[in-house]
Amino acid sequence: MVGVSMPTPARRSEPGLVVAVMGAECTGKSTLAGQLAAALQARGIAAVVVPEVLRAFSARLGRTPVAAEQRTIADMQTRHIAQAAARHPVVIADTTALMTAVYSEQVFGDCALYAQSEGAHRVCALTLLAAPDLPWQSDGHQRDGPAVRLAVDRLLRRALDRSGTPYTTVGGTGAARLHAAWAALRRVLDASPPDPVGHNLQPGPCAPDTRAAQ
Repeated sequence: MVGVSMPTPARRSEPGLVVAVMGAECTGKSTLAGQLAAALQARGIAAVVVPEVLRAFSARLGRTPVAAEQRTIADMQTRHIAQAAARHPVVIADTTALMTAVYSEQVFGDCALYAQSEGAHRVCALTLLAAPDLPWQSDGHQRDGPAVRLAVDRLLRRALDRSGTPYTTVGGTGAARLHAAWAALRRVLDASPPDPVGHNLQPGPCAPDTRAAQ
């Protein structure tokens, strides 16, 4: 079967608004990122999710990265976010390079990635921090356990505080988690609405449909 190539969105004159969804393992980052993008798309805003490079790396190779591979993963995450922001009005980043820097410290005791990753993270208009309050689930090779999840959460909060990055903690389950994230995103959109098709488009006043998040 011959694949059908999809048209690439045109490059924008101004980069899109970037929302970072951060958090330790098993905090629902990917689910939340997808839900926010879907809620924006339902309101006519061409949002896109940039997936976590580390997750794709581990899924492809069946292992977590070694120390020497961390910088490449961080650089790739930053590059993918920049490429998406050049072509979409809103980008939901399923982590940034800052998450890779945190894992480098946690796993390898290496803090060398912080300076560069903190600088890259400054493009984010909003940082959502997923709280470690969901039931922990193993995925076979990437997740290390509830104790490590809490340790990573502490390191991530410390990194955000040290870099002066404001963030909104998102907790709760199901609809409550999505509502908290959406409220924070709405505040950013109300202050600087994206321009997806040549005119400003404010998201509707209602909360997103949360039936899928129950």
